[in-house]
Amino acid sequence: SGGGGGGKTPDEVVADIGNDILAKLPPNFDLEVASKRYPVMYSESMNTVVCQELQRFNKLTSKVRSSLQELQKALKGLVVMSADLEALYHSMFDNKLPAMWAKVSYPSLKPLASYVSELLERLLFFQTWLDLGQPLVYQMPFFFFVQAFMTGALQNYARKYSVPIDTVDFDFGFQWEEPKSKPEDGVYTAGLFVEGACMGESLMLEESKPKILFAPMSIVLFKPCKTTDMSDYAHYNCPVYRTAARRGTLSTTGHSTNFVMSLRLPTDRDSAHWISRGVALICSLST
Repeated sequence: SGGGGGGKTPDEVVADIGNDILAKLPPNFDLEVASKRYPVMYSESMNTVVCQELQRFNKLTSKVRSSLQELQKALKGLVVMSADLEALYHSMFDNKLPAMWAKVSYPSLKPLASYVSELLERLLFFQTWLDLGQPLVYQMPFFFFVQAFMTGALQNYARKYSVPIDTVDFDFGFQWEEPKSKPEDGVYTAGLFVEGACMGESLMLEESKPKILFAPMSIVLFKPCKTTDMSDYAHYNCPVYRTAARRGTLSTTGHSTNFVMSLRLPTDRDSAHWISRGVALICSLST
């Protein structure tokens, strides 16, 4: 007859999730060390980019840490369970991203467990940058504000060659093998996914493989050049989105919260072919 108990109560489940996240969450970035290692320099805009990114991540991790610590106290009855803490409790139990974190977070459609894993990956990427210097290949999806990163790359080029920044734009190079050294100009980026198609071995846009909705994108070289010197090749102007939602709102900076840019992908098919398939590049998946 009737089944036995033995399962955890909701309070225990949420407390365990909270303890697990708190144990994995690294301390905040040391902004004083960052500003000494990466001072504001005319010739290196990436220093400003990385320091701003660290500030944004500190704001997010501080919120995650303090809210979880408060929730642990509330579960023990040491403080009152406020409406905000109750919302956090229910989100954690349902494996959803809590609203109070989303307010200070980069856009994400991931469930809570995947969100935390990705957050830890992002923090590790920036900690490695802080400790060991600029990476050879930048993980484009890991930036809070990816437009600043791209502007930094354009700015470095414009200042190096003393040309107006509004006459400079990105040309693109594609490769599968890891680069051995930094490019002469520009940045290597990785981490994107192609939705509705895939990047073939020959570095041309191809039909999706069966049952694979999101295919990993090759390494992309963002190579600044004068708009008059752009290379000309048959391409599909592929939109890059931060999440698979494909919609966003205009933020105070005038940038979309979701659309990043258009990236010219090489193809031997007509653009209309890929437009009808809704092909796009996605930074962060929903799983």
